[in-house]
Amino acid sequence: MGSAITPGHSRVVMKNPIVEMDGDEMTRVIWAMVKEQLLEPFIELALEPYDLHLPERDRTDDVVTTQAAEAIQRHRVGVKCATITPDAARVKEYNLKKAWPSPNGTIRAILDGTVFRKPIVIRTVPPMVRSWKKPIVIGRHAYGDVYRDVEMKIPGPGRVAMTYWPSDGGTGDTVLVHEFRGAGVVKGEHNTEKSIRSFARACIEYALSERLPEMWFAAKDTISKTYHAAFKDIFAEEVQARRADLDRSGVAYQYLLIDDAVARVMRHPGGFLWACRNYDGDLMSDMLASGFGSLGLMTSVLVSPDGNFEFEAAHGTVQRHYYQHLKGEPTSTNSTATIFAWTGALAKRGELDGTQDLVAFAHRLERAVIETIEEGIMTKDLAAIAEPRPAGHVTTEGFIMAIAERLHANVGAGAET
Repeated sequence: MGSAITPGHSRVVMKNPIVEMDGDEMTRVIWAMVKEQLLEPFIELALEPYDLHLPERDRTDDVVTTQAAEAIQRHRVGVKCATITPDAARVKEYNLKKAWPSPNGTIRAILDGTVFRKPIVIRTVPPMVRSWKKPIVIGRHAYGDVYRDVEMKIPGPGRVAMTYWPSDGGTGDTVLVHEFRGAGVVKGEHNTEKSIRSFARACIEYALSERLPEMWFAAKDTISKTYHAAFKDIFAEEVQARRADLDRSGVAYQYLLIDDAVARVMRHPGGFLWACRNYDGDLMSDMLASGFGSLGLMTSVLVSPDGNFEFEAAHGTVQRHYYQHLKGEPTSTNSTATIFAWTGALAKRGELDGTQDLVAFAHRLERAVIETIEEGIMTKDLAAIAEPRPAGHVTTEGFIMAIAERLHANVGAGAET
């Protein structure tokens, strides 16, 4: 499409690179379309690419995933396509050496930090829950717990214990996990005080920066009197340390039992941050995404304690649509969250580099997506729940092309952000 958008409007130049992580299945197809139609005509992209396609992860013994995470530590900003976490069926389908771990889990373990997931609110796509009027943001701890656990099958009767050996050679401690009278399973989870504190601090900073009136943290310390209670106590300490800032900004903090939080959120009008432990955040973010309209309308950003950012869509690889695509059948896959992953990364890159043109373009692209949907041009998932209902829906390609046309018109007209 050349080096200019329209006469007098040159492409935006990036000062520093973004770490690009390509992915799998239908989202990999969409990834290429978004770059070709919505980014490359408008930006002189500076990217450091890593291919997290499942066959490439297998070929490199998953080293490529670690390399991508380390690149984010160097460049501070990354954007990631959805990827497959293989199970036994995928190992067979792709003829893999083994069932490689979740790329997201690997990247989050290296970067640490907190994942913030926020619904993309569209005027014509009302939330499924009638009380929800404003976005509910999930702050998900991105380290440890079930995602870094160790597990063991127990073949028969016997005792399983958990032991701590101090590094200084001092007296340790052992607790009995269970005395098995037959076969079973067992697992051990862990977390670190440092990571929990960075999680609490990140949530506080987010609530302050977004000027949210409420921040929740929810766990189950009544049952888990040591593990969950540690999270509760550390959150309370960090909140107390920032009490003056929170009070000044009008941010109210409360701790809730997780079951109470789940019940309350269904009647809440929204507009607050809900901080969750790793697994709880995984579940609740998907629930909120669906409740606000679609998994395709959920942004996700990992914020590390040392100021690194990784943006991605909150949904998976859309396997069913990919198989249709391989058969040559038309698909109608929502690319909104993937586009917003790119706009989030571009805006953050521009913010860090002082490149306001890049920030402005990212906002302009987001507005073009929302205006396209609100005009009635949308994919099948949104057409089924939009009000008013559109006459029909467009294909995957048709949706991206409609956004591209609007974006060219907006940029050509010098639209303000």
